[in-house]
Amino acid sequence: MQNSPSTSASEGGFPQVWARAEGIGGWLSREQGQLLDEHARALPDGAHVLEIGSHQGRSTVVLATVLRGKGGRLYAVDPFVEGKKFGGSKTRDTFERNVAEAGVSDTVELVCAYSTKIRSSWTKPFQLLYIDGKHDYWTFSDDLKWRVHLPDGAAVLVHDCFSSTGVTLGVLAHVLFASDLRYERRVGSMAVFRVAKPSRADRMRILRELPWWVRNVFVKGAMRLRLRPVARLLGHDSPVDVY
Repeated sequence: MQNSPSTSASEGGFPQVWARAEGIGGWLSREQGQLLDEHARALPDGAHVLEIGSHQGRSTVVLATVLRGKGGRLYAVDPFVEGKKFGGSKTRDTFERNVAEAGVSDTVELVCAYSTKIRSSWTKPFQLLYIDGKHDYWTFSDDLKWRVHLPDGAAVLVHDCFSSTGVTLGVLAHVLFASDLRYERRVGSMAVFRVAKPSRADRMRILRELPWWVRNVFVKGAMRLRLRPVARLLGHDSPVDVY
């Protein structure tokens, strides 16, 4: 029997997976996509993943392509809020079209709802959590609570960490002193945490990221003020924010 396109992409490795995702709008970099791919491949067959914030489906396609080859499932949680900033139903249509064109519709279960409203009643298990939802302190802090559904040792990946002020403050308030979550590393602004007891060294790794966060705050301020030369002096030579 001939393999489906998405299964072939998963078995062919990350370059084939990324080829399906890179044309989709979004802020996930290739290196961050590879980080998602790496963690999805490390999951056992039949594993489930929960993604908070799907937008047009770039990260969704990366995760779902790998999971489909493993007989797994992806819960994509996004309310698709109406308005100029988020796009509402138009963005949802784009998301569903991208997922279908990637051949992973049968692996993705769209949950069109606010993550903060469904968390307390959620009952389906999953083995990996990816957070890229609303970046304010309160929403991110609530999204971190989804980790109660994860088994010990499971990964929590967070986009825009040490880049978004709300997310960084949430990490300082709810991870730095947590007894069940440790920080491992980051690729750009995507950070890897793990459900495990942290050591002092794990906590110090968080603190060592703070200069990078402060630099990013200044970069964003310079870009908002249209001071691109200042952003370049800080090492940011891009028309978009630090992702």
